Amino acid sequence: MSNNQLGVLHALDSAKTQWYHFTAIVIAGMGFFTDAYDLFCIALITKLLGRIYYHDEKVDKPGTLPPRIAAAVNGVAFCGTLAGQLFFGWLGDKLGRKRVYGLTLMLMVICSIASGLSFGKTPEGVMTTLCFFRFWLGFGIGGDYPLSATIMSEYANKKTRGAFIAAVFAMQGFGILAGGIVALIVSSAFDHAYKVDSYDVIGQMSTVPQADYIWRIILMFGAVPALLTYYWRMRMPETARYTALVARNGNRPLRTCRRS
Repeated sequence: MSNNQLGVLHALDSAKTQWYHFTAIVIAGMGFFTDAYDLFCIALITKLLGRIYYHDEKVDKPGTLPPRIAAAVNGVAFCGTLAGQLFFGWLGDKLGRKRVYGLTLMLMVICSIASGLSFGKTPEGVMTTLCFFRFWLGFGIGGDYPLSATIMSEYANKKTRGAFIAAVFAMQGFGILAGGIVALIVSSAFDHAYKVDSYDVIGQMSTVPQADYIWRIILMFGAVPALLTYYWRMRMPETARYTALVARNGNRPLRTCRRS
């Protein structure tokens, strides 16, 4: 490592905390918020998927997804996440954090909406389509998750780095909480609009055809926080540490530090 690069690192580590640091927390934190929402909201709708597509009075637990289907629906996004971390981690070092950050976000938006629009003439067809889009959603999340943490780490100075990264990671909990809140609101709205007796009383008739919209709305809502932060992500400059150490341009980050 050259003396110029060491000087850049020292300047960045000792830079004063400024407003753009807190802006970066919000932008990167919304990435973690969206990641957690998209990954864990699926657990809230599996029971409904079973009621709609796999209700069979002859089995012990009617209205429950078969084990293999449940495993695929719940786990396929995590398989995509693993692949996405490996691919986008490599791509982020090649093309830069900023460019790949926007790419992962758009992939998440598209696949969130596509997951809610899953189609098929049979239950197996719907689940296959859902799993396909959930895999690519996880692929995008796999890129967004480490990039959000890396960008925050590279923006922060030495004194506040741990606190800022912890603040970003804390948004995961809010994302999971938001999933439950959205599911409650959507379910309550449909329950109020289509009043029927409980499942214990009338069985499958308690699940009205319009209930098929509930899980689709919950999944598609994951695109909302991603879209809200896209503009600000594209306005973020490339991190100074990447510019100095990977792109090998030590002058620009030094000028930035001196201005601050």
